[in-house]
Formats: sequence, structure tokens, C-alpha cells
Amino acid sequence: MPTLEICVEDAVGLQTAQRPGVSRIELCSALALGGLTPSAGLMHLAAKSIVPVYAMIRPREGGFVFAEAEIDQMLADIDAARAAGLAGVVLGASLDDHTLDIATLKRLSEAAGSMGRTLHRVFDLTPNPLMAVDQAVELGFERILTSGQAISAPKGHSVLKNIVHHAAGRIEIMAGSGVRVGNARDLLRDTGVTSLHASCRGPSVGQACRVWDLGFGRLASRTSGRIIDQMLAILAEETAAQTV
Repeated sequence: MPTLEICVEDAVGLQTAQRPGVSRIELCSALALGGLTPSAGLMHLAAKSIVPVYAMIRPREGGFVFAEAEIDQMLADIDAARAAGLAGVVLGASLDDHTLDIATLKRLSEAAGSMGRTLHRVFDLTPNPLMAVDQAVELGFERILTSGQAISAPKGHSVLKNIVHHAAGRIEIMAGSGVRVGNARDLLRDTGVTSLHASCRGPSVGQACRVWDLGFGRLASRTSGRIIDQMLAILAEETAAQTV
């Protein structure tokens, strides 16, 4: 049965994603930057979630080559996620040549212990994605979040299909980036992925101009319960079609 993971970046999104049928929540801050580690306060709120929550462990924006101090920060963030009672963590690290940093990923994985683990889209930078699949399996990751090494998952559908074939059920391949109600069905059918990752955010929400004029930013959009329900309906229809 296809599954749906919702990525959220605030308390309202976390509450909105509390829906039967949602398989997981990826908890982040700063989704506009690709997702950073959520605050301790948000992780504490997520402990009350009826849906399993995985915390993004990413200390800053930009690439995934981390200094020792940043790795120490990530280890502390993993400890915080465990202390909050979250189900898992989302990890990634690379070397200068964009191959996976196996040594760092082992350290982070050992710190996670029995928590679930997702390899994030650091995977999409790797020069040999099939080799990276094998490495993720060897490291014991549950799943790989990937756009098929494209800007968005719909544009990477052919690579996604190859990755799914190579994984051969050893690890879950979850399509993410640009996943929408309008393309979800085709992604499932054309690539063979069994899991989708989406923010399911609605239209932009405006704020008084004075707020962003003073440099506080603007709230671009919020997680939409209506869009989550539409995505879940598509997954239910695809599941029903597979059993006919």
C-alpha cells in the first residue's frame, strides 16, 4: 500500500498533519532552505503526535560536508529528538566529491540507536545513485528520500524507476520534491515508488507589510488539511486498484 509522509515546519502544520492515513511526519524548520533541524520546543510538541514523527537533523543551509563542530551539533540534536520521544531522524552527510560520508553517517546512525532513520536528499547529489542505494542499505537506513536526482520528483521519474528497480525491496524509496495532487498518481504508477513525501501546503498567507519591512519575514503558506486529504484519497484509490 502506498504511504504518505508530510513535512511540516511549525506547530500549526504539525497539528494539521494529525490525520488517519498519514504514515509519518518529517519535522523541520526552514522548509524554504530545504529543511533544517527543528527547535527543541517543536520536538517536544511533536511527542504528542498520533503520527510517527522523524526530525530532520541538518544544522545549517547549504551543502552536506560538515565540520567536526557541526557533527557534534548533529549528535546533540539526535539526543534531543530521542529525549523528546520521536520515532526517528532524517540524516545525511557527504564528502567533497558528493559521495556519501560513510564514516559520519555511521556515527550519526549509532547515536540514533533504535530510532528509525531516513537518508535525506543528500542522495540526490551522489555521482552514483545505485551505489548510494547499496551503501544506505548497508548502513541500515529504512528509506531514501529522493527526487531522482532532479529538481523535482516528476522530472526525475526515470531515475526514480531505476533506483526502485535496483533497491529491489531492500530499502524503501520515497519520492519527494514537487510532489503534488496533480502528479502523485503518475509518480506512483510510472516509477514504482511506494511512498510519497510532500508538504501539502496551501496558498500563500499574507501578513502586514510592516512585518516583513522590518525584516521578520513573511508566512508564505501553511500545511493544508484539504490537500493532505486529497493526497490520501489518491493513495487509497491506487491501493484499491492494485487489489482488483
